[in-house]
Amino acid sequence: MSNTATRFTILTFLLLGILGYSQEKKKFSNIPSVLQQINPGSRVDSWVLIYNSYGKGEEIKTSGKVNYTPQFSGFNLFPSEDSFYYIAYSEGGKVNYVTDVEGLKKFVDRIDNAQEAAVVLAAEGYMVDEEFKDLAGNYHEDQSNYYLDLGKLTSKECPYQKTHYTVTVNKSTGAISNVKDNGTYIELYNKKCANNPRLLKIEKKEEPKKDESKKTPKRR
Repeated sequence: MSNTATRFTILTFLLLGILGYSQEKKKFSNIPSVLQQINPGSRVDSWVLIYNSYGKGEEIKTSGKVNYTPQFSGFNLFPSEDSFYYIAYSEGGKVNYVTDVEGLKKFVDRIDNAQEAAVVLAAEGYMVDEEFKDLAGNYHEDQSNYYLDLGKLTSKECPYQKTHYTVTVNKSTGAISNVKDNGTYIELYNKKCANNPRLLKIEKKEEPKKDESKKTPKRR
């Protein structure tokens, strides 16, 4: 009887541990820390990740030495007009550059952690929203999948709008197996929006009525 109770207790704790592991959400701290967790999928001789802000470059991760030329454009995991990232890497004696999210996805290739999953999903338009981490900047995982809560810019028109999703990524294949739409979490209008209910008052003006008495009689 005691053996049965012991086994039941062990099983209960195992199940609770698995459930706790799968439901524990972790927030992505910031974009640089996400990018610092990436590694190239193929073997490269050396590589460096550079952050460019207002024309000034800063190396935030290096692996070996690369004699690269500063780039004037790059990729972002969060919309920004004043800064960008790019990667310079040496392969077979030739220096190559990653300056967009599609190239970044190919550079990462196989997903080895949740940060790389977020980076790869940037090519699909998803982003880690540092301002709204509870909604669009966190993840949890189990033995089979990563579950990422990410944002997406769903309207650049009026109103400017972002929606948050839970994206399930398979750890073995890197494939997206499910996308759950959690709804809009930010909606912004500006004074130029014709459909702005807060800042723009639309007044309907009646057309002036014509004076029937002043009409010129028709000639017979």
